[in-house]
Amino acid sequence: MQKFIGTGVALVTPFKEDKSVDFEGLERLVNFQIASGINYLVVLGTTGEPSTLSEAEKEAVKEKIIAINNGRLPLVLGIGGNNTAAVVAEIQTTDLSHFDAILSVSPYYNKPTQEGIYQHFKAVSEACKLPIILYNVPGRTASNVLPETVIRLAIDCGNIIAVKEAAGDIVQAMRILQNAPKDFLVISGDDMIALPMTLAGGAGVISVVGQGLPTVFSQMIQFGIQGKAKEAYQLHYKVVDSIDLIFEEGNPAGIKSMLKKLQITSDEVRLPLVKVSGFLQHKIANFVESC
Repeated sequence: MQKFIGTGVALVTPFKEDKSVDFEGLERLVNFQIASGINYLVVLGTTGEPSTLSEAEKEAVKEKIIAINNGRLPLVLGIGGNNTAAVVAEIQTTDLSHFDAILSVSPYYNKPTQEGIYQHFKAVSEACKLPIILYNVPGRTASNVLPETVIRLAIDCGNIIAVKEAAGDIVQAMRILQNAPKDFLVISGDDMIALPMTLAGGAGVISVVGQGLPTVFSQMIQFGIQGKAKEAYQLHYKVVDSIDLIFEEGNPAGIKSMLKKLQITSDEVRLPLVKVSGFLQHKIANFVESC
């Protein structure tokens, strides 16, 4: 449980100009996180563009990150989808020996009821030997995992240890914090409200912008965990404009533009995503230069 308190980052998958996976860029990215105070890494979350990777590419990305990390930070693997049987089969056939937990997104597009969401995650829980972090991101899935469903799962399924809450609703997050079991972790999946959620009792964040600004973002979260609101908000207001910028034209195009400016990875994405506009790229570059 302690492994997932602080700042995790949802790693991008770097690409070369020909759209092949850039493993040298991936190595720079992972080492940058480890050297800058990040607490754990999320592999092949939605920010990693797994929906556009082949199975062979996904396996190669996992193996590369495992090798680079070399046991230095906890690793969380994204395994989720809207076909419960397929998610269960993937969990059962994946080598999870190098991972500390899985992050599993709520079923998207199907728009299941709360009972359907509960039964989906109950089946995932029964199939998985690792701790599970639920991922609620209704802006992408088109259905919201309500606090009562999260709490029911937390009580009924011993290996569901946390939720990455990305509804962008601080009240919803507080309802989970108020009523969930004592050791259940409420992790922000929204960079903009990561600090208030942490100050309210949350366990930190799984961040996108944090991989571009790992030192300041992880320090902000540590201040939040320590209850040092004044110090934390000083850092929050230093980075807040960057959060708007990197999501202005979609994720992960924005964070990849920042990483390009930092000379860590390229800004290449795969269709149907496209690079950010030249105007936004200029604004992101100006922000990085001003930090």
